[in-house]
Amino acid sequence: MKTLNDIINWIINSGFLALLIYIAVAFGKPWIDSKIKHAKTAQQKELWTLLQQVSMTVVNSLIGKDMTGQAKFVEAVTQVQAYLENKGLNVDMKQVQAAVQSAYEMSMLTPTVNPNEKPDDKQVVAPAGTVKAIDPKEVA
Repeated sequence: MKTLNDIINWIINSGFLALLIYIAVAFGKPWIDSKIKHAKTAQQKELWTLLQQVSMTVVNSLIGKDMTGQAKFVEAVTQVQAYLENKGLNVDMKQVQAAVQSAYEMSMLTPTVNPNEKPDDKQVVAPAGTVKAIDPKEVA
């Protein structure tokens, strides 16, 4: 028993315990910091996903309203911002506007054009090199 007490006293008195604690902190701190950074990144990703879903829902709810495009945009931004504040989430107004704009571009309000799609049979397309170029002097 005396030997065990002597070993414990030696560990405490020699500074070996302090060295062990220092090594544990030195190796543990970067690991903990990386876990915190990962958690914040995951939280921001989930917040952005929620923001996109709410924006899409609000934009789709305004499709049938008799309002101008700018009024719909302002209304959508206001509703999304109010929803997020109601849930206790703080999001920058520019991010909300970007999410609403993105949702508007993906909504049914905006016609989509596929650049890889061939023109319809109804459209008249002249063969390449057969159409005379427009002279800006003649147009003005």
